[in-house]
Amino acid sequence: MKQPRAVVIGAGVGGLTAAAALHRGGWRVTVLERSPSLEPVGAAIALAPNAQRALDAIELGDEVRALAAWESDGELRAPGGRRLLRIDGAAAIERFGGPTVLLHRATLTDLLASRLPAGRVRTAAAAELADPGAAGRPALVTAGDQEFEAELVVAADGIHSAARRTLFPGRPGPRYAGFTTWRIITPAPQRPFTPHETWGRGRFWGTQPLRDGRVYAYGAAFTPQGGHAPDDEKAELLRLFGTWHQPIPELIAAVEPAQVLRHDVFHQAEALPAYHRGRTALLGDAAHAMAPTLGQGGNQAIEDAVVLAHHLTATRTDDGDSDADVPGALAAYTRDRLPRTMDVVRRSASSSRAPALKSAPAVALRNAALIAAGRLVPGLLLRGFDGIADWNPPATPHGAAPHAGTGQGDGHHGVHGDGPS
Repeated sequence: MKQPRAVVIGAGVGGLTAAAALHRGGWRVTVLERSPSLEPVGAAIALAPNAQRALDAIELGDEVRALAAWESDGELRAPGGRRLLRIDGAAAIERFGGPTVLLHRATLTDLLASRLPAGRVRTAAAAELADPGAAGRPALVTAGDQEFEAELVVAADGIHSAARRTLFPGRPGPRYAGFTTWRIITPAPQRPFTPHETWGRGRFWGTQPLRDGRVYAYGAAFTPQGGHAPDDEKAELLRLFGTWHQPIPELIAAVEPAQVLRHDVFHQAEALPAYHRGRTALLGDAAHAMAPTLGQGGNQAIEDAVVLAHHLTATRTDDGDSDADVPGALAAYTRDRLPRTMDVVRRSASSSRAPALKSAPAVALRNAALIAAGRLVPGLLLRGFDGIADWNPPATPHGAAPHAGTGQGDGHHGVHGDGPS
């Protein structure tokens, strides 16, 4: 039996999920990661029911569901603490087949890496796509003085993807989405709190508990690109959010300045012609970077990985050859993923408009509309996740049904999908 070779560029959430799914499908996978270790950049990630069902394909969904941190409702508040809207956790579970699970990115990275044989992930390996390959020749990736031929390359190399520029030179890449984000992980506050998101004037904040007792919090401000605090980012958070309701000031006070992550947000406003060329597929942020306001960036990368492996497994011939029609499988991957992911890109951008409002009259009108919607149309905000969180992965080649979800654990489905991921 011929064992086809796959090279994955990038060991983020999408890249590791793709590697694990391909390994299960009979591929010999090598993951090349430019960082010196697998320690992820970022604080936490919210895995919605759609991503959990995708992870069932690598038998990881139930392990993730078991990490749900709480069973409660959520709230949308004003900076002074007034509740604008209640998010019904039980309704979210019923609507989407399960809870949203918030976990540290390092936890998810460890779980995904555990699905691969030892030695399959190579760190400190800055990879470049030298040849995307074609039906009659393998793809070629270089990393330093090493060359890797492969029947498949999966480019999961992030927002500023070099592989994307190689595949589609001259095409517009991600552009600034209009706001920057800060992320922190802190000890739990002294008093219990309800998971919440708080909207101000051109700013918003979210506070969510982790299973280990700590808190993941994020802030965002609609501000020009490339800004930096004149002193440090903790001081900047205190200037922006220090007068908002508790526990926000307490959480900021508890973090060390060096632990505050700040990143400008970019999104792929203009769709690429395809998510593949030759034997190379783009995945996750490399293909469709999106604003974090629906919390779907990592979730869509996981979906990408599972759908990609599904199509490649479907090309396996009776003699076990998975290299039968890789370009055809990648074309099917593009057909499945490009329309869906660009719809999520657009919906994520649209969902950032309400918290972006800065004028006092506009903010007052927005808040009044939210209060009225909560009273008159319960569950209105949950409808914004219809067609996203209720997604199911394709059936396996053997016809196995997708996981239906356990309905256990956290009932909160945040206004913004638990914030920047």
